[in-house]
Amino acid sequence: MSSVPTPAPTPAPTQGPVGHQGVLVDITQRPALALNGWFGVIVVAVCGAAIAYLLTNDTTGLLWLPILVAALVLSALVVVPPGQTQVVQFFGRYVGTVGRSGFWWVLPLTIRRQVSIRVRNFETSRLKVNDADGNPVEIAAIVVWQVADTARSTYAVDDYVNFVTVQAESALRHVANTHPYDVAEGVGTSLRGSTDVVAGELAAEVAQRVSVAGVEIVEVRISHLAYAQEIAQAMLRRQQANAVVAARSRIVEGAVGMVEMALARLAEHDIVDLDEERKASMVSNLLVVLCGDQPPSPVVNAGSLYT
Repeated sequence: MSSVPTPAPTPAPTQGPVGHQGVLVDITQRPALALNGWFGVIVVAVCGAAIAYLLTNDTTGLLWLPILVAALVLSALVVVPPGQTQVVQFFGRYVGTVGRSGFWWVLPLTIRRQVSIRVRNFETSRLKVNDADGNPVEIAAIVVWQVADTARSTYAVDDYVNFVTVQAESALRHVANTHPYDVAEGVGTSLRGSTDVVAGELAAEVAQRVSVAGVEIVEVRISHLAYAQEIAQAMLRRQQANAVVAARSRIVEGAVGMVEMALARLAEHDIVDLDEERKASMVSNLLVVLCGDQPPSPVVNAGSLYT
C-alpha cells in the first residue's frame, strides 16, 4: 500500500522587505565633528593679516596659500538655528549630524543638508474606504510627527515628507477597514464610538510604517468621519429609527414602572378594591396616557364598567 505524501507546510509570511536581498539602508544618526565657529573666524582673520603682509612686502608667490585656507574655512562655517540640524556628507560619505544650535566650524569640502527636527503636523485627504461591514465611509486624520533620526530621513528614503504622507494614508485605510462605522447597542469597537482606541491603533500603525525613515509619531487623531454620500441618507434613517426604538423602549419601561407603582400604592392604602378586570382596564388606560405621542383627551364614564 502506497502512502500519501504529506504536503510541505506553507512558510509563514515574513515581515521584512520583499526583494532580491531585502536590503535596507543601514545607517543611523551620529554626531559630527564640529568646533566653535569663532575659531574659524580667527583663522580667517589670521589669513587676512597674512594676505595683507604678503601684499605689503611684494611677496605674491605665496599669496594663494592664505587665500585657499581662508576660502576653505569660510566654506566650512555653518549656522544651526534652534529646531534645525545639519547633516554633513564628505565626498559621498555620511560623517555625522550637527544637532546643537549655534555657530559651528565643520569639516571643509563637505555637503550639508538642513533637516528640521521640529514637531510637524498635517491632515490627510478625505479618503473613501469600506469599513468592516462593507459600508463606504469618508475618513481623514491629523498626524503629528517629528524627525528622530536625521541620517535615516536623509538617506533611507528619497523624500521623507512625502513618505510620511503616503504611509499615513495607507495606514488610515487599513485601520478603517478593520472596524465598523458603528455597532448596535455599543458592543465592540467602532470608528465612531471608540475614537481613542482607533487613534491608538492608527498611531501604532503609522509609526511602524515610517520607522524606516527615522520618523517618530507623536499623535494621530481622526478629524473627519462620515458615511459616503451614496448611503448617507439611508444610514441617517437607520440611526433615526434606532433612536426612536430606543426612546420608545425607555418610555415603555418607565410607564410599566409607574403603573406598577400606582397599583401598589392603591393596594397599600386600601383606597379602592379592584378586581382583575378593573386592574386590566386601569393598566390599559395608564399605558395609553403615558406612552402616547399626543396629550390624552379625558373621557368621564358616568356608568358602570359592566354595563
